[in-house]
Amino acid sequence: MTKIKKSTVIATTLLGLCLYASTTLALEVAKEDIILEVSGNISVTNTQQGTAVFDRKTLSSLPVTEIQTETPWTNGTLHFEGVLLRDLMEYLKATGNTLQATAINDYAIDIPIEDFQEHDVIIAYKMNGKVMSIRDKGPLWIIYPWSDTPSLRSELYHSRSIWQLIKISIK
Repeated sequence: MTKIKKSTVIATTLLGLCLYASTTLALEVAKEDIILEVSGNISVTNTQQGTAVFDRKTLSSLPVTEIQTETPWTNGTLHFEGVLLRDLMEYLKATGNTLQATAINDYAIDIPIEDFQEHDVIIAYKMNGKVMSIRDKGPLWIIYPWSDTPSLRSELYHSRSIWQLIKISIK
């Protein structure tokens, strides 16, 4: 192999590695405390384990959606800010039919993809303009638009509104 060919092979290999890294690690690396880990059938990751982890800054850099709704666990109408689940799944290039959401206390629930394709379901990180603490069902809470869609006011959708969310696995 000549010197030119070796350098061409090295340059091509480096270019390929850079392209691979840009597609698999396109998500900014979390620099602060991780508040959400997404695993499973996703193409955009930021860890060597093939997961996507988000700190508050990274999650809030995604498009923000606001919902005003009543919940079965609070009084009155509350204002929530967060990321549409369908936007997060699209951003991560997720494929699958179900996501399993897990809370800090290991409570886990399966949520069909149809829920957030048909409704504006968000992962809320703010309630009434304030970052949610663990005491206030935070740091993350899956919120359905109950006030806008009365058919969602059932035990089925209430059980899917997991608070203290920390993990999602796409199946």
